[in-house]
Amino acid sequence: MLGNLHNTVLFQCSSVYKRRMSNETHITLMKIRKPILAGLDFLENGADFEAAISATGFGRFHFCLLAVTGLIYANTAIGITIVSFVLPAATCDFRMTSSDKGWLTAAPMLGMVLGSYFWGSLADTKGRRVVLISTLLIDGVIGIVSSFVQVLSIFMVCRFVNGFCIAGAMGLVFPYLGEFQATKYREKILCWMEIFWTLGVIILPLIAWGIIPITGIRIESGGFSYDSWNWFVAACGLPSILLGVWLFAFPESPKFMMEVGDYDDALNCLKSIYKQNTGDDADNYPIKSLKEKVRTISVGSQNSQKSVRSLSMRKPKDLKRLFGEIWVQTKALCRPPYLKYTIITCLLQFGLTTSYYTLMIWFPELFNRYEEFEQRFPNTSASVCDVSGIVIDEGSEDPFDCLKTIDRNVYMHTLIVGLACIPTSLWLPLCVHKLGAKFILIFSLFLAGITTVLLYYVETSTQNLVLSCIFEALTSLAISVLFCILVDLFPTNLRVMAAALSLTAGRGGGLIGNLSFGYLIDINCIVPIVTFASFLFISGFLVFLLPKTGQEALD
Repeated sequence: MLGNLHNTVLFQCSSVYKRRMSNETHITLMKIRKPILAGLDFLENGADFEAAISATGFGRFHFCLLAVTGLIYANTAIGITIVSFVLPAATCDFRMTSSDKGWLTAAPMLGMVLGSYFWGSLADTKGRRVVLISTLLIDGVIGIVSSFVQVLSIFMVCRFVNGFCIAGAMGLVFPYLGEFQATKYREKILCWMEIFWTLGVIILPLIAWGIIPITGIRIESGGFSYDSWNWFVAACGLPSILLGVWLFAFPESPKFMMEVGDYDDALNCLKSIYKQNTGDDADNYPIKSLKEKVRTISVGSQNSQKSVRSLSMRKPKDLKRLFGEIWVQTKALCRPPYLKYTIITCLLQFGLTTSYYTLMIWFPELFNRYEEFEQRFPNTSASVCDVSGIVIDEGSEDPFDCLKTIDRNVYMHTLIVGLACIPTSLWLPLCVHKLGAKFILIFSLFLAGITTVLLYYVETSTQNLVLSCIFEALTSLAISVLFCILVDLFPTNLRVMAAALSLTAGRGGGLIGNLSFGYLIDINCIVPIVTFASFLFISGFLVFLLPKTGQEALD
């Protein structure tokens, strides 16, 4: 009896011990399993964009994308500043006064004012890629056509259209590139775009120097003439067409496709990127589905099964819905929480762009006037304002510069200004993570303001050249950094439109600046110098109101 009782007790204790160990093992396994399942949650519920784009890796596709978007950005630098070499070269053919030159430089700016928001609205509804291709092809064709124009007013209209298209390309290229990047790469990749802008600033004077001085290529037939500067204008239109064609080889932004509900297309795009980056089969891409989100567009679009991208601009019903989407997004920009950032970025673009584009477009003209002054009055010092007044007064015997050619030093000086941007272009992507985009923007704006003030005190062409180099390096740096910040400040459905709205404000400032500079350069040039310096200082203070960026995934 005692033996049987002893065995029974041992059996029951053993059973309790086994159940207890089994429960503890189960609990331990569950604790281990939970974080594993949490990390692989996207396999069942779909991956968000950050996980999906990170899974594609970083490689060949991203380098090719950086190349094409970078060259587009370089091309916008060429398109914006091409007029700076047309001014002195075409003065005789078009019989241009300083006032006419002001209107010619203002024409593309006016196009940018109207084009920025137009293209931005389309890009946030129809897609980035299709709009970017359209702007490039139209810009290239009109650029080549404008080289044959013989009437100044018609030439201004062509430059207006060029500005209209350039604004679209410039406002789109940063969001398009940024929406293919994972968070850890995005800010640095966007900052590398600055080197391409510098490339454009360097290439332009080289093209001008290689074509405009040639004298044996002028074609005349009756009232038609086609001089070296016309060939120069045509040559600058060709890259836009080539880049537009090249862009056909790239996909739409997967982030945008997810935003408008085209998840299958977005997944196929990501698979293609994965294949190009890794060389692996697209079917081995680890993400099998994408997490759907509440679409941040109008109620009508959420209820519709038809993607906004597929809307036809020829059908009244679709066109009405497209304008409805644009209006909804416009109202979103003008309401909290985005209203504050919309106002600040518009003011920043206005102050920065007014100063940058006005002075950069007029620098070759100022170099030309300095060269003429120093030839007439050797070993004589004079300020920029004094030089302009003296040259205009003394040059009345040849008001349209038909008896002179552009001095080679003008090309050299403009080339040096572009080369001076290389150090800051390389420094930016290497230091942006350490210093932060916000600090770099503040730093460059304040130093650019000081440089603008010092322009009034220059007395030689060499001093003017040195300050021009510093100004170009700092302001072009600020423009690129501001675009980087814009990409992070706004969500996908508002990103391009926000950039476009700020560009509209900036180009409006550039338009006013070029018109005023064209009049005041010969009358009282201290006024625009003081004004532009003030704009830069105020812009620097405004940056303090912006948050730090580049540390979170794209919304």
